Parts: sequence; structure tokens; C-alpha cells
Amino acid sequence: MAHKVETNWKKGMAFESITDSGKVFLDAGEAVGGNDAGLRPKSLMLVALAGCTAMDVASLFAKMRAEPDDFAVNISAELTDKHPKIYKNVKIEYKFWGKDLKKDKLEKAVNLSLSRYCGVTAMFNSFSKVSSEIIYIEN
Repeated sequence: MAHKVETNWKKGMAFESITDSGKVFLDAGEAVGGNDAGLRPKSLMLVALAGCTAMDVASLFAKMRAEPDDFAVNISAELTDKHPKIYKNVKIEYKFWGKDLKKDKLEKAVNLSLSRYCGVTAMFNSFSKVSSEIIYIEN
């Protein structure tokens, strides 16, 4: 099944992209002619990475009966210095909150997402160095 995106110009540097699952508004910063009123394309790549792996991990820890009280995925990334600027280093931070966390199962869920299930991680691995860290916050 092909994924499709229709992107329509809204004047200046603003665009609206319509996908099979929703809409997103894009805009550039004021320094390059935008109004700073929407997401940037590169930021959306990081959102896709965080969302993909987060959904994998949540699905897996539910199946493993290891659900934490709370869960977050944070991404930090560095761009290359030369154009075209691409992400060269990407760090995925997984944070789990709870009491009596099943750390072995949570770690297994993260590793399965990174090595097998998350297609966005696989794409990032083709052009970037991806690292990860798991942080546990026990209540």
C-alpha cells in the first residue's frame, strides 16, 4: 500500500500537508521568510522517529504485562555542517516512571523496537548514527 501526501502552498513559506491519517501545517522561521507558524520538515522526521518507537514500545510492554505508570521518548539530534544538512547523530532517550518497574521487560521492548520493529529507526540508521538510553524513575 502506497502512502500519499498532498502538500499545498498557503503563501510565503507556509504549507499544509494532508496525509491518509491527518493534516500538518508547515512553516519556516522568520529569518528565511516564514512566520514561524508551523512545524519544520526536519523536526517532523524526529517526531516520526519518536512516535514510531514509542508506539512499538507501548505495544510491547502491554503484551509483556510490564506497563509503567508513565512513559516518554525524547529525541536529540545533530545536523551536519554542510548542505544538504542531514542528521548525523541521533539519541533516543526512553523514560519510564513507576514503582517496581519490570526493567528486563522494558529493556527488551526497547531493544525489539530498535532492532526489529521500528521502520523509522531503520531508515535513520541508513544515514545517521543512532544511539539510545533508558532512564528509570522509580516512585
